[in-house]
Amino acid sequence: MRVLILEDEYPAAERLQRLLNQAAPEAQVVAQLDTVAGAVAWLQNNPPPDLILADIHLADGISLDVFDQLVVSSPVIFTTAYDQYALQAFKTHSVDYLLKPIKLTELQAALQKLRQWHRPAASEVAEQLQPLLNTSSNSQAPKTRFLVRQGEQLLPIQTTDIAWFQSRNETVTLVTRNGQRYLVDYTLEQLEQQLDAHQFFRLNRQFIAQLPAVQRLHPHFNGKLKLDLQPAPTDEVLVSREKAGAVKSWLEG
Repeated sequence: MRVLILEDEYPAAERLQRLLNQAAPEAQVVAQLDTVAGAVAWLQNNPPPDLILADIHLADGISLDVFDQLVVSSPVIFTTAYDQYALQAFKTHSVDYLLKPIKLTELQAALQKLRQWHRPAASEVAEQLQPLLNTSSNSQAPKTRFLVRQGEQLLPIQTTDIAWFQSRNETVTLVTRNGQRYLVDYTLEQLEQQLDAHQFFRLNRQFIAQLPAVQRLHPHFNGKLKLDLQPAPTDEVLVSREKAGAVKSWLEG
């Protein structure tokens, strides 16, 4: 069994390989990749693997972007610390969705499911996912406001008043639609999990923007996009070629 691993954290990838060796000694890891771009390039230039073990979060985006860009026939077992991508995951050839830290028994069960695998009907998928989706929707509603510090005071900022977030020098700044700036104690990765995905999008490693803040898109080198945000940041906002299609889809609604 040829296995492709998509994981951007080296210790997690090493642990997954050890578990895989125990659960399926016959498995051969053909590649271990940490980016969406790398995964797309590898799948375009190699025979499809028998299985893809994919973390949701990769260095340049989420692994689900791979399946938006390519028709992938290989079955997938997703591995992640988050449950809110479960519904999207099951729209791919997903065999299972394992929450970290992954246990050997869980991986063994997922591989057994792979051996008996078939694409379930939509009604079966809905039935399988409903308990998970109910739990997720009850406990992970999108944030509607942030508390920010202004001098000695704390101010509530509604998410509807936010234009964008920028990560720079290990600090994250919240910028409002009228140009006010506040530091927040979150990483962009944490914000991705807490914001409404219909309104906010992770553009690159530095920026998360809300829809009304995106004013224009410009074609850039090598298929990239350059975005004009309002208020305008001091840094260029570039979107990778691999993520450009997803950004356009988000903007079109």
